[in-house]
Amino acid sequence: MNNKFLITISLFIFACFKVYGLEVTLTQGTIEPTPIAITDFFSKDLNSQKIGKNISQVISDNLERSGLFLPIDKKAFIQTEESLNNQPRFEDWKIIKAQHLISGKISKYNEKIAVEFRLFDVFAQKQLLGKKFETSEKNWRRVSHIISDAIYKRITGEGGYFDTRIIYVAETGSKENRQKRLAIMDQDQANHRFLTDGSYLVLTPRFSPNSQKITYMSYMTKNKPRVYIFDIETGQQEIVGEFPGMTFAPRFSPDGKKIIMSFTDPDIGNSEIYILDLATRNSKRITNSTAIDVSASFAPDGKKIVFNSDRNGRRHLYVAKPDGSNVKRISREGGSYYTPVWSPRGDMIAFTKQEGGQFYIGVMETDGKNERMIAKSFHVEGPTWSPNGRYLMYFKEERTASDGSGGESSLYSIDLTGYNERKIITPLGGSDPAWSPLMH
Repeated sequence: MNNKFLITISLFIFACFKVYGLEVTLTQGTIEPTPIAITDFFSKDLNSQKIGKNISQVISDNLERSGLFLPIDKKAFIQTEESLNNQPRFEDWKIIKAQHLISGKISKYNEKIAVEFRLFDVFAQKQLLGKKFETSEKNWRRVSHIISDAIYKRITGEGGYFDTRIIYVAETGSKENRQKRLAIMDQDQANHRFLTDGSYLVLTPRFSPNSQKITYMSYMTKNKPRVYIFDIETGQQEIVGEFPGMTFAPRFSPDGKKIIMSFTDPDIGNSEIYILDLATRNSKRITNSTAIDVSASFAPDGKKIVFNSDRNGRRHLYVAKPDGSNVKRISREGGSYYTPVWSPRGDMIAFTKQEGGQFYIGVMETDGKNERMIAKSFHVEGPTWSPNGRYLMYFKEERTASDGSGGESSLYSIDLTGYNERKIITPLGGSDPAWSPLMH
């Protein structure tokens, strides 16, 4: 975690409890979210009151976007924030059908803020979680995300994903002369900024395990695409190895010490997969066929890779050991498969699929079983997993009404169940998203 954002966290109340799983009701393919009351964080200081209200709003927005929670309108609240600061009156919250209650307070001292929050089970009338955070005032938004993660994990039993960032390719201009530049933002679209100026083409950015660096493909040198590493904090970038042909589709290994990528040898013409050691800069070829082998992704334990290849005619998904041995095809259905990526949980692989003039985002188990499509469009591509393995982000290109061709690309997210698809609002069009690991 970056020292600039170091946050002192102290646990001030911790109740011994039985794990309460979130009750999710599936009704005709939809999820009935759990009602939750999120109060403004209390303070007697006017400036701190404003910060407390902002923190409450960010937490509410985070939980609502997850699709699993329904924040209750604050106009329905009976108990005030000031009296709640002493003790909840659980009957007041039962009346408005809140299953969980979040309260908090905020104070300021020595140019820092202290933020406390408590999570209650309303019907059990007990506290489930309580924490205190001390940090600089400018970090209030990150504290909001960290609190959201703690609440999400306590109620659902799954890890959170709110204290994360998204990197993507921002697009503008006509299809014939499209400008593409790297952009980064928080998962809730706040703190958006551009990392490159658009003077050269960039594609497929991917985070390192510590979220501080990215690797991507760039045409910084015209007609000579290369894989680069970019340091987000310093802005420094470097070429990953010198190859005579094109290098593309890079991803970091789980330990961040290697990069797996594809290389097209101009003398042979086909693409193969290579692994490059970042310490020694030695590269090793791990596929060797007359086919096109591309888009490799490591399993989270580093013991396998998945990639796509046309070695059997159509493009299918294959898994292998990192040295290229023990290659097995896992995709079995019709259509062509692209851009596979291993879930952080290690239990599933997401992919792009094209079949019958339609594009899909799909998932399957790591042996190819239980394949299912969770999103479709005229053109949809490039899935990336949230760090808890429950959500996917991708980009979608809508068909234009005038000529039936593709228009502007936009980012979308969706629950693994195929529910709760949401458009991600960005200043420009967007493609090739990548979700960072948790930052805390």
